[in-house]
Amino acid sequence: MNRTKVDWDIIKDKIATLQEALSQKNVVLPEDKRAILKARAQKLAIEKKDETAWQEFIEVVEFRLASETYGIETSFVREVYPLTDYTVLPGVPAFVIGIVNVRGQIISVIDLKKFFHLPEKGIGELNKVIIIQNEKMVFGILADVILGSHSVPIETLQTNLPKISGISGEYLKGISSNHLIILDAGKILIDEKIIVNQETE
Repeated sequence: MNRTKVDWDIIKDKIATLQEALSQKNVVLPEDKRAILKARAQKLAIEKKDETAWQEFIEVVEFRLASETYGIETSFVREVYPLTDYTVLPGVPAFVIGIVNVRGQIISVIDLKKFFHLPEKGIGELNKVIIIQNEKMVFGILADVILGSHSVPIETLQTNLPKISGISGEYLKGISSNHLIILDAGKILIDEKIIVNQETE
C-alpha cells in the first residue's frame, strides 16, 4: 500500500501566508463580505433618509380650474364644501358668484376663472368650494374638481414667474416639477381687489 508523503513545511507556509493576508485584509471571507455589503446598504439608506428629512415641504390641496391644475396651501384651507346651492348678490363684481351658508356662517364665493380672466366653464355637479381663511378674512374659491392633497418640496418650486395662464406672478407661490401651479393664498386673502366688504360671521 502506497502512502502519499505530506510535506508539512509547505502546508505551514501556506497557512502563514493566509494568516498574513487575513491580517492585512487582503482576503475577505464570504460571510465578512456579506456583512460589509449590508453595512454599506444601511449607511446609504440612512443618508438618503436624512437628506429627505432635511427637505422643506408644503402641503397643498390640488384642484382643477379651467384647463390647468392648481394647488393651494392646506394651512390656509379650512375645508372643502360642495356647491349645492348659493345666493346671487346684486351690485358685486362679476367674479363673486354669490354667497353660501356653511353651518350658519355666510361666506362669499369667488370664481377665480373670472378674476384671472381664464377660459370659462359652466358650474356643474362636480363643483366644490375651497374655503380659505386667515386671521381676518374667509371666503370660498370655486374649483371645477378637487384632486386631493399632497406634499411638494419647496426647493423644487420654480419661482420668479411673471405670468402663468393669465395669472399675474404676484398671486403665485411657484410651479412644481410636475407643472402644478401653486397659488399664494396669503396674498389672495388680503388683496383689496378681491375682498368684498360684508360680514362673514
